Amino acid sequence: MSGLEWFAAALGVTAVWLTVKQNRWCWPIGLVMVLIYTWVFFDVKLYSNMLLQVVYAVSQVYGWWQWTRRGQARQGRQVSYLATSSVVLSLVIGALVSVALGATMGHFTDAAQPWLDATLTGFSLVAQVWMAQKRVQCWPLWILLDVIFVGLFIYKELYLTASLYALFMLIAVEGWREWRNDLSLTQERVAR
Repeated sequence: MSGLEWFAAALGVTAVWLTVKQNRWCWPIGLVMVLIYTWVFFDVKLYSNMLLQVVYAVSQVYGWWQWTRRGQARQGRQVSYLATSSVVLSLVIGALVSVALGATMGHFTDAAQPWLDATLTGFSLVAQVWMAQKRVQCWPLWILLDVIFVGLFIYKELYLTASLYALFMLIAVEGWREWRNDLSLTQERVAR
């Protein structure tokens, strides 16, 4: 484990916890984390994950904008549910990205675990977009992905990162609970 991995992990815990708390500072802190992890994943030949970090960097800016833009109420985006048809469409897109990326990485690179890495990347993109849009469904998807990421990182001997993703999974459980509660409170206020 490098000092760089330690620093990125500390930033990751901070960013995800701030996301659960709906604190907009999760995005710039997350941006620094993903930029550092780009190098970490390149170093261990998890190229799809490396590319995912680059996309995450863009999504950090998107999330910051989504959470801070001004609406009629002068507030950023509120927690909401995504319609079932949109969930299905998003998951199909995630699967297509996974297959295309897996085939590319498996054929053109010396990537370690190209198909698993690509699948985790494809569906992480879906979860990230949902999170930036404050969709409650992001959390159960993150929980599932984090469980699988833990196994991959243990396999690649990235034990600190595996521990980080195990912690992400626990934080995601809390995020799912808090965002559903926040949504319930919002719906109660609207109903009054």
